[in-house]
Amino acid sequence: MSMVLALTVCGIVVALVVVGLFVFGLRRRLIQRSGGTFDCSLRWDAPEAAGDSGGKGWAYGVARYNGDRVEWFRVFSYALRPRRVLERSAIEVAGRRVPEGEEELALLSDAVILACLHRGTRLELAMSEDALTGFLAWLEAAPPGQRVNVA
Repeated sequence: MSMVLALTVCGIVVALVVVGLFVFGLRRRLIQRSGGTFDCSLRWDAPEAAGDSGGKGWAYGVARYNGDRVEWFRVFSYALRPRRVLERSAIEVAGRRVPEGEEELALLSDAVILACLHRGTRLELAMSEDALTGFLAWLEAAPPGQRVNVA
């Protein structure tokens, strides 16, 4: 009897894992459905100096362009709403750099880090060189009358 119970519990656990993975995949598809998405790690409230945190604070995610905003979603989440929303007119680019030290382990291998200010909050975005080119072009393509600060 205990063998049947153990097999039933194992079956339920496996089924839950499969359903969880399916929901992750479905969520990512829903986020990417409207297009304009790119892989992007985010560090909110980033330290002033590059190597201060030793690679801590980075969260892997997907960013999506939505009009004059970039919506950022955590990859490992079931939420359908973005975790952060960055408005184009409020983004100030402070500089770019390559990952240093432990950051190289925390980020994708081809990542470039863009240091920004958004409404007084210091943040860093890590993305591929191609995604960075697109992001900077999007920032500079602000409608007339909007001031965008790109370093």
